[in-house]
Amino acid sequence: MKYYNNILETIGNTPLVRLNKITKEIKATVLAKIETTNPGNSVKDRMALKMVEEAEAQGLIKPGGTVIEGTSGNTGMGLALACIAKGYKLICVLSDKQSKEKMDILRAVGAEVVVCPTAVEPDDPRSYYSVSKRLAEETPNSWYVNQYDNPANSLAHYEQTGPEIWEQTEGKITHFVVGVGTGGTISGTGKFLKEQNPTIQNLGIDTYGSVFKKYHETGIFDENEIYPYITEGIGEDILPKNVDFSVIDYFEKVTDKDAAVMTRRLAREEGIFVGNSAGSAIAGLLQMKDRFKEDDVIVVLFHDHGSRYVGKMFNDDWMRERGFLDEGFKNAADLVAQHGEHKLVTCGSEELVSHAVAKMKAYNISQIPITKDGKFVGVVDDAKLYQDIIEDSTIVDKPLVQVMQEALPVLNANATVEEISKHIDRQTPAVLIDLGNETFHIVTRHDLINAIA
Repeated sequence: MKYYNNILETIGNTPLVRLNKITKEIKATVLAKIETTNPGNSVKDRMALKMVEEAEAQGLIKPGGTVIEGTSGNTGMGLALACIAKGYKLICVLSDKQSKEKMDILRAVGAEVVVCPTAVEPDDPRSYYSVSKRLAEETPNSWYVNQYDNPANSLAHYEQTGPEIWEQTEGKITHFVVGVGTGGTISGTGKFLKEQNPTIQNLGIDTYGSVFKKYHETGIFDENEIYPYITEGIGEDILPKNVDFSVIDYFEKVTDKDAAVMTRRLAREEGIFVGNSAGSAIAGLLQMKDRFKEDDVIVVLFHDHGSRYVGKMFNDDWMRERGFLDEGFKNAADLVAQHGEHKLVTCGSEELVSHAVAKMKAYNISQIPITKDGKFVGVVDDAKLYQDIIEDSTIVDKPLVQVMQEALPVLNANATVEEISKHIDRQTPAVLIDLGNETFHIVTRHDLINAIA
């Protein structure tokens, strides 16, 4: 009979799949290393198991002990599989930007999940780095994994991922492309590949808000580069010891939007349902297309599975809220359509200012058209209304006719985005769209930004 003794033996030997449609602009052969076939559905299974095995060999963890780690989710899943097979407890510390799916999956496999804020400094006691260390100090018979600085992280890829890619490509690989987070994958794999052929280029994908690219190019750790970003699993606001900059030839930065859009395209155009870092990798690859020649063989590593992001990149509402969804807005009717069935909120000219304020709060809107005798006679805007109330608090008890601004321009449903943009400026925050049958809707600056950004 052919079978594995436990789930850990199924880690590795992941397939290499040619990309055909999404990379047609690139003349070279582009192959995806699909790490989602690992039992935990990510590349992190490899290093998670290796780190546990090394800790056991060094006596760092005892039977019945507790494994503690700060993770974006995938390393936690790999550790969970190892802990289940070996009889350890697991505590995973995640930042609140990680997807709900990742948290739910970790709980499903028995891990205790602790969630920390994203927008804090690494040395802040609330950061997931600090909380992980504190929990390890407070928990008896525990071991803090520290994937960022643990050499077993890179070693796993040096021993496994690199040799697999070399064998699968018959040594023909010319470029290795992968998102960089802890640095273990690119450093371990990249080191092995360069030992086989020093001309192989290791290309790291970074994200805006991360320090890697500038540090690699200048040697300067620039804190001005650091700010919160949405992309998960790549980029850092620290310099992990596992990032071996000497084996990385170049970094390419990718925006959150481009990463999210490309993640969806991979599913729809290649049938490969993978996560956000894969979208980043392909977006970065396309940005670097001029680096490649026809006889090149490029291997792009896809970290994790798309099921981790069903509530995010694969959710239209989530994408729309962040302006990531390219909906092909052509005219006013297209812009209005995104508001769904919401009706236009108005106030009568003799209603009190306090009534308008209440409606703004209730409907979470910034402008309210003012009507009289069935016609639009003015508008109130939250910015000006706020200033008026600050200057005179009694104004809330006065009729809107005393504070309203000039009525908004009215355009028809066929008005183009360009025509609408000519009417919206600092003084005019929105326009009204006449949809016919005495039905009107509003298009705001925010709507216009979403359409053109």
